[in-house]
Amino acid sequence: MKGKMKAMVLRQPGDLQLQCVDIPQTGHEEILVKVDVALTCGTDLKTYKRGHPLIEPPVIFGHEFAGTVAEVGDRVEKFSEGMRVVAANTAPCNDCFFCKKGRPNLCIHVMERANWGAFAEYIKVPSHIARINTYEIPPSVNSQAAAFLEPLACVVLGNEAAEIQLGDMVALVGTGPIGLLHLQLAKQRGATEIIASDLSDDRLQVAQALGATRIINAGKEDQVTQTKELTEGRGADVVIESVGLSSTWEAAVSMTRRGGTTVLFGGPPPGSKVALDASRLHYDEITIKGTFHHTPRTVQTAFKMITSGTIRTEPLVTHVKSLEDLEEALNLVASGRAVKVAITPGRPRREA
Repeated sequence: MKGKMKAMVLRQPGDLQLQCVDIPQTGHEEILVKVDVALTCGTDLKTYKRGHPLIEPPVIFGHEFAGTVAEVGDRVEKFSEGMRVVAANTAPCNDCFFCKKGRPNLCIHVMERANWGAFAEYIKVPSHIARINTYEIPPSVNSQAAAFLEPLACVVLGNEAAEIQLGDMVALVGTGPIGLLHLQLAKQRGATEIIASDLSDDRLQVAQALGATRIINAGKEDQVTQTKELTEGRGADVVIESVGLSSTWEAAVSMTRRGGTTVLFGGPPPGSKVALDASRLHYDEITIKGTFHHTPRTVQTAFKMITSGTIRTEPLVTHVKSLEDLEEALNLVASGRAVKVAITPGRPRREA
């Protein structure tokens, strides 16, 4: 397809500009998707604020999207024009050391072949992602819900690492969209008590509505002290950190009981250091797990969860904005006044 499209281009960190650019050209095994909705993400916010090691400006970014197939390559058999589809942002090579070890999320090529560009009217899905991690959306599912595929796939992997047991008390550090997805999966896995902490009262209210049994505003109360008090001094059975700061990593470990598990899901800036009490790790036998990205299996699991309605996504989208208002949307997320913002390229810009 030839022609021009509107796209939000990141010229440098902190500098977004709406531009008219060429529509991506589709290769033999690729598909071109007209974006119906793209969701803001913590990674997008980091990219906008401070840049991303794998994204070199000027660039169109954004990676959580769903849309309608506008064009298919001549060797594509799985999809056709007019289909509604959702795609993850990566797919493993299935040939490197880590793929062969059964750890495709750690594939050495996975991030270098990541797909960006959802904050635009059209996005091209590369052949490796079209083959492995792209799905047709059923009529019963709206595009906004489908666009949660990639973050939910990551959360599925992280929640599995938590090994939550029936009756566990789970503490969630951070109630952005990732923390709220973890909350729902923790409930499904049998957690009976869920403590949610955040700096945003707005997000904490969403967490409470989704089933958190205790909420803590970490800007007003000490989340470690409060968690200990709620557990007779023990700490939570499982703590999942979804913020990505050294201070919240440290707090998450401190909130974990003897023999418990800490899952460090949030990614801190490169070079970050944490200070941990080594005696607690040894004598209290705390298990600490880092978790990253998704696998084709967790993408498929996430797709099934979305299409079956076992995950609620609508409370996580607190605002809907036009493509032109992307900067406002990202600042809303940064302020804590929004959980996720749905960006709809076809939506007229709101008048001031």
